[in-house]
Amino acid sequence: MGTKLILARQRGGLRECGADLAAHCINDVATCGAEPLILLDYVAANEIRLEEVTELVEGAAEVCRAAGVALVGGETAELPGIYAQGELDFAGTCVGIVDQPLTGDAIEAGDVVIGFPSAGVHANGFTLVRRVLDEEDYDGPDLLAPTRLYLDVARRLRGRAKAFAHITGGGILGNLERVLPEGRTAELDWAAWERPQVFRWLARHVDEDELRRVFNLGIGWCAVVAEAAPDESAIGRIT
Repeated sequence: MGTKLILARQRGGLRECGADLAAHCINDVATCGAEPLILLDYVAANEIRLEEVTELVEGAAEVCRAAGVALVGGETAELPGIYAQGELDFAGTCVGIVDQPLTGDAIEAGDVVIGFPSAGVHANGFTLVRRVLDEEDYDGPDLLAPTRLYLDVARRLRGRAKAFAHITGGGILGNLERVLPEGRTAELDWAAWERPQVFRWLARHVDEDELRRVFNLGIGWCAVVAEAAPDESAIGRIT
């Protein structure tokens, strides 16, 4: 979960970080066109505090139940020689199964990128977020809101989508580039959706180019399809 844990611990949001971890891992598996099956977690800290571990694991378990994924176990490690006093880390592994992985090889010029809203910052970019908080405070719910689970979206679009992109570190374009075949690029309409308030706050302190490189800016998941349906939000096109 990285440095989001530092802020979440200060503001009583560890349960949300537990949900973050499970949704993040499950989304990554779904991006490959796979069906997620099991999740394992790992908590490490300078000093293990049972109440904090409970918050993290309960948050992860809630998302696993919603996704039909089994939380089959984990590991807890107390490592004062590695972690600073008062710090902890939370990591996870999700395993899924897939017959025909989505590789993006079928993507063609003219295909459409459809976007699905994020709940806010999700889990990436919090080193920069914490730096901005030193300049101006922000306590909106979209700051620590956990990563949205996109498994239902992935299931609904299987067989139609040519590729999925889970928008994590690297922003929208950075994650789309991972699935585009050589010679293809995505041209986005950055005005095609409304950004959550948290990104308008960040924009007062961070240049637009860096915002696009670091954050999801309100789009947490993308699918590349031949044509968008009437109820889908087209945010770009493949060229």
